[in-house]
Amino acid sequence: MDAEAPNQQLPAALYLVGTPIGNRHELTPRAVEVLERADVIACEDTRHAQRLLSHLDVSAPLRAYHDHNERNQADSLADLVAEGKRVALVTDAGMPAISDPGFRVVRACRARGLTVTPISGPSAVTVALAASGLPTDGFLFLGFLPPKTAARKRTFERWRELEYTLVFYESTHRITKFVDDVIEILGANRCMAIGRELTKLHETFYVGTAAEVRTKLLAGSLKGEFVVMIAKPGYQLDDPS
Repeated sequence: MDAEAPNQQLPAALYLVGTPIGNRHELTPRAVEVLERADVIACEDTRHAQRLLSHLDVSAPLRAYHDHNERNQADSLADLVAEGKRVALVTDAGMPAISDPGFRVVRACRARGLTVTPISGPSAVTVALAASGLPTDGFLFLGFLPPKTAARKRTFERWRELEYTLVFYESTHRITKFVDDVIEILGANRCMAIGRELTKLHETFYVGTAAEVRTKLLAGSLKGEFVVMIAKPGYQLDDPS
């Protein structure tokens, strides 16, 4: 679809529609147009998607597409695209396929030569990184780490000397253990940042050494969703170089 010609026919394709990570006003006009014209909207959580669609006064058939049925639904959705349907894929927040369901249906469509069109929107990774004060010239995004402490520690040990910023997602239930492991493996003086509830009313950033961030984190609310960023070895916030 040509973004400069919104009134033209929307062709058959899989549309990866970026949705707000918190603030509903961040939904783009192009995303709204695709959702209005879609024949089917595949979504991570039908109840969550329905709230957004009701706000937009959009009514289209919904199909659940999540971690537990992704393998089975990927080919089925690709079949719809092959039949000439416009399939929009949304997740609960952010861009589909980025630590969210989407990869398998994109692969299925690409393997069959079908059109896949991204409709850009906010991503917690880039939003958090841009506002962190940590180096942005290069970064490694590792998504959610395994829940077990030993596996997290092995990840930190593997990447401890990487000369780029490390970026992770973490849940409210494991965020303190995550920071404790950072201190144990990477050291209390390693520079890091945590973004919480990005673009929402209670958006918060904790930035400093790992020890300082831990103190700030425990003094605030542990509810919400977190993006954790760890700077390369030796980086300091107050170093002008």
